Amino acid sequence: MVKYDPKNWWGLIFQFHKSDTFRRLFWIMLSIAVFSLIIAYLTHEELGEGDYKGTTVFHSLLALVISMLLVFRTNTAYDRWWEGRRLWGQLVNDTRTMSLKLDTFLPKSDRQSRTELAVLMGDFPAILKEHLRNNKVPGKYPIDVHQPNYVASCILKSITQLHRDGKLHDQEYLTLINDFNTFQTVAGACERVKNTPIPYSYSLFIKKFIFIYILSMPFAMVMEFHYWTALIVPFVFYVFASLELIAEGIEDPFSTDSDDLPTDQIAKNIHINSVEIFTPYVKTDEEEPV
Repeated sequence: MVKYDPKNWWGLIFQFHKSDTFRRLFWIMLSIAVFSLIIAYLTHEELGEGDYKGTTVFHSLLALVISMLLVFRTNTAYDRWWEGRRLWGQLVNDTRTMSLKLDTFLPKSDRQSRTELAVLMGDFPAILKEHLRNNKVPGKYPIDVHQPNYVASCILKSITQLHRDGKLHDQEYLTLINDFNTFQTVAGACERVKNTPIPYSYSLFIKKFIFIYILSMPFAMVMEFHYWTALIVPFVFYVFASLELIAEGIEDPFSTDSDDLPTDQIAKNIHINSVEIFTPYVKTDEEEPV
């Protein structure tokens, strides 16, 4: 996710980055400009202005319809992006809460359990973010299983074993189980957001509508704007197509595009917080951790 100053209008207007829609649409815009230029030439040089009449009224109505569709499309995609951010914010809070409770409930002398749980609590978001990117993390966790579920099962087994060993009271154990259940809720909700894109027919309809509208636009505008049509039509296409591309980009908020959620940094912060909570002191050359 790109960090920026929303108040810096001048800098944002002239800023280009790797996912900028202008670069992705440049060759299509160039083709549309050439097509519009050909229509303008044929209309004015071959047919003559008196032999052809165009109107922009119908296209103005179509533009209103397209705008409404794109507003709905963008809002739907942003809702998915915001839901993803809300879920990862919930994961941050739930991880901190559970870590604080475990730190309070467990004996300070049980360093092995505290270390194991600190690692597992920190690994879960790191494994989850890679899972949402369709990646497997090689190493200590099997790659032939649902890795977030495997890490969650390790956390549950560790807590259950502590309860059996008498290190957690019944009420403490039940409290931790309730907190643990939210982990799976967040993971399942993130998978739902990722694996349920906008319906194919709806996305296809918008793209076809924009394409037909843009190709017919030069015929309607050429008599009024003449050769300027070759600049106006690509610009209109840029506006409409950019909104669709932005919506496509943010409807999957867990990828690595510049507009996606900063799940790498969030997962790293959760890991740091878990270690800090379970470790009262930072190990130095002069002082051993307790």
